[in-house]
Amino acid sequence: MEQKIYWTLRKKVLTGYGLALSLIVAVLIWSLINMVRLSHAAEAILKENYKSILAAENMIDSLERQDSAILLLMLNYPDEAIKQFRENENHFLLWLGRAKDNITIAGEDKIVENIDAGYSEYLVKFSNLQTMFSSDAGKTAQFYHENVLPSFKSVRDECIQLREINQNTMFDASSKASEVSSRAFWSVFMIGSISVAVGLGFSLLLAALFVKPVHQIIKATQKISEGDYNVQVKSKSRDEIGIMANDFNVMVKKLKAYRNLNFKKILSEKHKSETIIRSIDDGLIVLNSELKIEDINPTAAKIFDKTPDEIKGYHLLEVIKDEKIYNYLKQAFQSENITMPEEPDANIITVDKGQSQQHYLFSVTPVPADEQSPVSMVLLLRDITRLKELDRLKSEFVMAASHELKTPLTSIGMSISLLKEKSMDKLDSKESELLNAADEEVRRLKALVSDLLDISKIEAGKLDIEFDSVPVELLFEKAVALLKKQAEEKTIELSYEPVTHMPDIKADVNKITWVLTNLISNSLRYTQANGFIKLSAEQMGSQIQISVADNGMGIPYEYQSRIFDKFVQVKTEKALGGSGLGLAICKEIVRAHGGTIWVDSHPGKGSTFTFTVPITG
Repeated sequence: MEQKIYWTLRKKVLTGYGLALSLIVAVLIWSLINMVRLSHAAEAILKENYKSILAAENMIDSLERQDSAILLLMLNYPDEAIKQFRENENHFLLWLGRAKDNITIAGEDKIVENIDAGYSEYLVKFSNLQTMFSSDAGKTAQFYHENVLPSFKSVRDECIQLREINQNTMFDASSKASEVSSRAFWSVFMIGSISVAVGLGFSLLLAALFVKPVHQIIKATQKISEGDYNVQVKSKSRDEIGIMANDFNVMVKKLKAYRNLNFKKILSEKHKSETIIRSIDDGLIVLNSELKIEDINPTAAKIFDKTPDEIKGYHLLEVIKDEKIYNYLKQAFQSENITMPEEPDANIITVDKGQSQQHYLFSVTPVPADEQSPVSMVLLLRDITRLKELDRLKSEFVMAASHELKTPLTSIGMSISLLKEKSMDKLDSKESELLNAADEEVRRLKALVSDLLDISKIEAGKLDIEFDSVPVELLFEKAVALLKKQAEEKTIELSYEPVTHMPDIKADVNKITWVLTNLISNSLRYTQANGFIKLSAEQMGSQIQISVADNGMGIPYEYQSRIFDKFVQVKTEKALGGSGLGLAICKEIVRAHGGTIWVDSHPGKGSTFTFTVPITG
């Protein structure tokens, strides 16, 4: 029974659309036939006549240039005239040969023969004119007007006639193509109109069959979406529409039973989620797309000296007055991929607690709806106050230890230097070698202690920066002057690009010069002899990008992401035992100026270190 009904409805659809499809295929075939006809007509226009027209145009052009050459000869410019005449003679004969090879119209061969004969006569008369100019220049003008010019006009008229006969033929072919196009248009229009009428009639018929039961199903689904499952779709049809209506009614009954069965489970899961949120030791806040607080656990509420019920429904900025986290969450809702800030302390918020402060590390987790954008965000606040305090104590300890080590190291260094001056000649080679090694190690320790003091001051916020308006070229001059001698000793070209029409930067001269000299020193260490190191600057909006580029050995890819971390050194043969703090200090100094620093390097091809500083504004 069902199989019979199925095929009955299928036949209805296939018969109607099959007829419309047949008419469309007929239109397509007829269109292709007419397109082929038009293609042949256009091909005939271009293939048979265009070459001859082009040859005639070029012969006319060459002939007129030869006539200009004769006038130059008469004006007593013989060298230029002969050269121009012979060049255009070759050009004329070339296109004459092409015209002979493309004779396709009745009478065209006679015109080409006349051009050939007339041009030969024209060349002979030019030769006579040339001879007369050499013997009696006064008669050349009369000879030109009586003999050469008529011959020139005759040949040019024949060329014009060749062009016109081919143009007329092209116009005739174009008229035929237009007729073919017109017939094709009206025939396709008629068949297409019939196809549209048949398709429209069949569509109206299908609409009458399908629309009414579909409207009933739409109204029923709207009621279901509102929670009313007591709906039924009535259909007297015995085809697929009737089967679909019956299946829809069965589906509604099952949905109703499923809702009743799972309602308690959903409530249970909701209570379970709320219990989990409240049991988490870290602060947890659930935000909707408008950044309003949907839920909050007691730990998070306690951070702000509130209860969860007092905070729910409030906007985030009313509770956490921190635009940094507000802007980050706003961008997170608008972006598919959430990436935490790379800068240190960028994902830390501070809450004042009377005379003390609490520090919290925040992270964001989206709650997506299927594959769409997040419908809400979970903000996790982790108390790191104790870790921040330990970090502060560590920095202070390193600073104190470095300061205490600096004095004895200075004394040891002075003692070793004095010993080398007074007793070096009394020591054997082994003892001298040990003394030199001790001197070198003391120097390295002093450099390490100095770097540790600098990095500790920066981390503790005790770095004194004296901002001033500084020309970029002044920084380049100071940095290059300090290391020019070392570069010359290694036969490395150290230079900088001229800085013109560039505003001054807002910077501490000594600090930025230290950054430049540190970057140049690194380049000197890893650049081979006869290499180069170049400094350059470029304005990018309200900042200046300063770059130090070299063609040294480059930085391996596995180090490039960690090169600005403390105590990170590239393990190569050129690693001469530095402290690994130089680039970390550079990064902190640049950050203190409100800029960023990065590296672009390809192993074996060199490196480019770039940092930004603001312009004076």
